[in-house]
Amino acid sequence: MNLILFGPPGAGKGTQARRLVADYGWLQLSTGDMLRTVVAAGDERSREIKDILDRGDLIADDVVIALIRDRLPKAEGAGGAIFDGFPRTVAQARALDQLLQSRKSGIDKVVRMVVNQDELVARMGRRAAEEGRADDTIEAFRVRLENYNAWTVPLIPYYRERGKLSDVNGMGSRSEVASRIAVALGLSNAAGTLPS
Repeated sequence: MNLILFGPPGAGKGTQARRLVADYGWLQLSTGDMLRTVVAAGDERSREIKDILDRGDLIADDVVIALIRDRLPKAEGAGGAIFDGFPRTVAQARALDQLLQSRKSGIDKVVRMVVNQDELVARMGRRAAEEGRADDTIEAFRVRLENYNAWTVPLIPYYRERGKLSDVNGMGSRSEVASRIAVALGLSNAAGTLPS
């Protein structure tokens, strides 16, 4: 199973990806986590990437695709990948499709977590306090949300036209959202209505 968890920053994609990893053994491919690992190296390239992340801007496609490519063999060995925070643009989605096709694979499902933007701001504030991440300041969050609306929202019709997209109510407890995602993936029978 190759799954994309899709939604704005703060929607809970990482939390739900970790639950799926625990339940099904698939490999989480979080570009945010991968990039933070690169930043931790402390070299010149990592400082450039850190500056981009701290501003909330997008990293160049070739850098992100290379990170994904390096981890695909491990994901295949785990029975599938959960793409968390990637792709973020239609160009990245096309590049991912080509990369997976070259490995005789593809995206099976895209789960879009639909959330209330006021709740996103509250979640971001809690996460910043808990994790102390520089990319979770209010200013960086606003840039990330603007980038999401400008660059990532066009992925909705891209995947809908391919019959891959399922909308899931991302509001509620972690367990409630997990149950709704399981339904979207055909793994259980829970349900939930979408926020307005």
